[in-house]
Amino acid sequence: MGKLRTITRRSFMIGSAAIVGGVAFGTYAAKKPIPNPLLNDLADGEAGLTPYVKINADGITLITPRADKGQGAYSVQAYLIAEELDVDPSKVTLSPGMPDPAYYNALIAEEGVPFPAYDDSWLAATMRDLISVVPKFMGLQLTGGSSTTAEAFVKLRTAGAVARETLKEAAAQQTGTKRADLRTEDGQVILPDGTKIAYTALAETAAKIDPIEEVELRSPDQWRFLGKNIPRVDMIAKCTGTQTYGIDLKMDGMLHATVRANPGYGAPVKSVDDTAAKAMRGVHKIIPITNGIGVIADNTWRAFQAADALQIEWEAPDYPASTEGMFKVLGDSINDDTRDTRLRNEGDVEAALQDDDVIDAEYRLPHLAHAPLEPMNAVVLYTAEKLEIWTGTQIPGFVRTHAAELSGLSEEQVFVYAQTMGGSFGRRLEDMYVMQSVELAMAVPGTPVKMTWSREEDMSHDFPRPSALMRAQGKTVNGKVDTMSLDIAQPSLAASWFGRLLGPVPGPDATIVAGSWDQPFAIPNYRVTGYRAPEMVPISSWRSVGASGNGFLHNGFLDELIHAAGADPLQERLRLCEHDLSRKVLEKVGEMSNWDGPDLGENRGRGVAFTLSFGVPVAEVVEVTNTPDGIRIDNVFVAAEVGQVIDPRNFEAQVIGGVIWGLGHAMNCELTYADHMAEQTNFHDYEGMRLYQTPQIEVAALTNGDKLRGIGEPAVPPAAPALAGAIFAATGQRIRELPLNKSVDFI
Repeated sequence: MGKLRTITRRSFMIGSAAIVGGVAFGTYAAKKPIPNPLLNDLADGEAGLTPYVKINADGITLITPRADKGQGAYSVQAYLIAEELDVDPSKVTLSPGMPDPAYYNALIAEEGVPFPAYDDSWLAATMRDLISVVPKFMGLQLTGGSSTTAEAFVKLRTAGAVARETLKEAAAQQTGTKRADLRTEDGQVILPDGTKIAYTALAETAAKIDPIEEVELRSPDQWRFLGKNIPRVDMIAKCTGTQTYGIDLKMDGMLHATVRANPGYGAPVKSVDDTAAKAMRGVHKIIPITNGIGVIADNTWRAFQAADALQIEWEAPDYPASTEGMFKVLGDSINDDTRDTRLRNEGDVEAALQDDDVIDAEYRLPHLAHAPLEPMNAVVLYTAEKLEIWTGTQIPGFVRTHAAELSGLSEEQVFVYAQTMGGSFGRRLEDMYVMQSVELAMAVPGTPVKMTWSREEDMSHDFPRPSALMRAQGKTVNGKVDTMSLDIAQPSLAASWFGRLLGPVPGPDATIVAGSWDQPFAIPNYRVTGYRAPEMVPISSWRSVGASGNGFLHNGFLDELIHAAGADPLQERLRLCEHDLSRKVLEKVGEMSNWDGPDLGENRGRGVAFTLSFGVPVAEVVEVTNTPDGIRIDNVFVAAEVGQVIDPRNFEAQVIGGVIWGLGHAMNCELTYADHMAEQTNFHDYEGMRLYQTPQIEVAALTNGDKLRGIGEPAVPPAAPALAGAIFAATGQRIRELPLNKSVDFI
């Protein structure tokens, strides 16, 4: 049978719910199945039963296309498939596969709809269903937005079930037994008489069978893995230091490289003197790359040393050279000409603010680097016929497209082998470092080149979280919050990031106000306006994206109003809350912390914050002590509503990690600029939370909702404002700018 006919006959569509969110669009384009990419290069006797399951006589391979950045993505994807396929994930091979439209992320666009997550109206639901089709049309294979588990929950279980039933059909055809009389267990089909046939022995027959797509998923009471503390498939490797990351790759004859690019983003090299660098031991080549210079040597250290020896004069970019200059641009951007959105506008804010008792405040957020422990790196092998790339990336499809454009090869000639990453936090949603690696490899065709950034290059060329400035006004009436108006200015993250990946993006950018306009509080006069400042330093997604900073802005000013009203920070939030699931989260965190007010006595205090982000309501209470040497963080209590917990142990780990990430950056971190250069160069001046500073963290998962949600990011936004509220309760000092160590010391 010809391959074209095979692909057409065995294209695989994983249910209408995964494709179009459950809405019957009635259009062929929306429902059209995407061909199964595993069928493109099957060997004899090999079966690509779905895009996620490949079997041959030697073993079983599960495709886990969402990137693993340390959050356990490969593991949870494997368990979702295994739950229905009846295999042990520790006994099969896991592979991220090649980039392909079949692995599009249906949920990644959901945050873009102009409806808060708690809006369950018909219109909001319809818009979410409609926008879920966009990633399919674009073939958008992307890991982010805390979407991995939620997006894969039905899709991958269905893939496992289809593969299972197809293997049972293969066994039925081989043995003459009815499929309904067969069962499966531990990678085997079991006949009524107890005879066991390994899946691997059925591969050749299964390859000739149309996939059995009418399947019924198992109910939670039948689950063997899901809902329990399941061992991550990478646990042994990570505990023994044997996990291989992209930076660990080695190849025969490999050269090593690094780069120095203009610290003023987008500006070119003015002049370079490479005389000293060329004379250094081990240096093979020094070549120009886009807006910089690359060094190829016989090992990474020598490449680093030669790069440092380059005498480079840079052209200046066309944005402000200093952080203060950038904040001035932000402040000047709060005007009618740059208004981008007003997604929340309830009551009559203008009339309410005519009174004399209006409270005014200005808040600032700094740029923040991602700074994953594994710096940017890639291994590239280029020939005139083929381009191979090994790298950690959250956007393998874009990497392939951009590498094809750069090399002049077709996308079919470009192969991207996604690697396990040593952290990302959104950093690997960019591919500049990969394109630099391609440029270097093209200078030495036929030789693999491993390009590694120094930590200093990583800090100076991060695409950071944007800085922001908020001007807020509000008032209270009769001991209650009555009016809150937030004017938030920052450059457009969507325009900056998508501009690099796809080109100009039309329309407003909801990330400017995400985590502020969409909070479930019924304040009588409530307005949130986003202002789009000009792009300055190019920016990108950072763990929890817009909500990461807006959680601080929204909670911080709400706390000011609650204090002015003489109300309790938790009880007033509960009074204002108009969303049942969010209210239960607030109630739970109050119960966990035995909340009876912010004052704990004896120089101790606590703060509470709430942010709904990525559809997940999260409330946090932070308790601190004001010691003679500085602020000590004692305890943190976290409650989050996620609908269903797939792996309780990893859920807790993700929440605790998010809290530590949020607290550490709130305490100490900022990326500042002078002469267009980032002033922070390494972890000595970009210091997170130390182990001895880490508080006790108690976590509660609520499962009252009917929709499973992801938890990789939502614990981050409430951490900073809860800490700031605790500091205010303990010291009386109201802090409106991050990082907090500008105002207080920490021990």
